[in-house]
Order: sequence, then C-alpha cells, then structure tokens
Amino acid sequence: MTRTDHIRQMANYNQWMNAKLYEAAQRLPATDLVADKGAFFGSILGTLNHIAVGDTIWLKRFVMHPAKYAVREMVENLPSTTSLDQHLHADIPSLSQYRKQLDDTIVRWSQTVAETDLDQALHYTTTKGVAMHKNFFAVIMHFFNHQTHHRGQVSTLLFQAGVDVGVTDLMALIPNKNVA
Repeated sequence: MTRTDHIRQMANYNQWMNAKLYEAAQRLPATDLVADKGAFFGSILGTLNHIAVGDTIWLKRFVMHPAKYAVREMVENLPSTTSLDQHLHADIPSLSQYRKQLDDTIVRWSQTVAETDLDQALHYTTTKGVAMHKNFFAVIMHFFNHQTHHRGQVSTLLFQAGVDVGVTDLMALIPNKNVA
C-alpha cells in the first residue's frame, strides 16, 4: 500500500465513522448532547465541534501546500475558526450537515494527493501564531490520528448514554487479500 492509498483509506474511514457517530448522536435528546460529561471539550456536541474545528483548520493549511489542490476554493469558503473549543454549530442537525461537507472535501482532497507532495514541508502558523515547517505526510497522519482520538471519546460518551455506535475498527474497511 502506498502512502497515498493509506491517506485515501483514512479519509474513507473518517467519513464512515463520522456518519456512524452522528447517526448515533441523533438518537439522544439535545440536553444529553450538550451536558458536560467531563471530556476534554465537555460534551458530546462540544467534542464533535472540536473535531470539526480541527479538521477545518488543517484543511485550510493543507490547501496552502505548493501542490495547489483543486479543493482549495471549497476549503477557503469554510468558516473561520477562532479557538479549538469553538462551537461552529449549536445543534447536531446543522453540525451533521457541516460534517458531511467536511468529509466530502477530505475524501476529494485525498484523491488528489500525490506521493511527491508528501515529502515536502507544509508551512503554516499555529493557532498561537507560531510558524511551523513540518513533513506533510507526518502532519496528515496527525490529522487522521486527531480525529480518531476524539471520535473514541465521543463513542465512549455515547455508550455511557446508552447508545452503541457499533463496529468502529478500521479493520472493518480493510479488504481481505486473496491467498494464492
């Protein structure tokens, strides 16, 4: 598997898992979604917003890569983010619509990444104003790991609220290889 194949697989996994989480979250009353459960970002809704904020920030950085990705215009039209705990949307239905837009953009972007892009540095500024120059592939792996980390928190909070998300393992999307 090439690195670009891995990126595409992770983009598809991200989209699949987000669809499962949002479907599960919509089974809970709004009061349960905003209740502070002591998670890093308080509530289920707070954590889902954080993941969306993080993805928005990273996508805006990714399209500044010298490869000039075709999704650049789509990404530039995403909302501005002001903090990692910002609530982009105050309810699950509107956040779910935004999430679908993000996931579609991530999948489209992943299909345009070339192997030669991955060894270049990504130049960006952190939310605290610090200039960074990081290996692009390593940053992309962080992007997907960040999503997985916080989705794990959400799936735990949902389970504690009585909602089972079901299978969450990437293994569910890895095809079997034919044995000769």
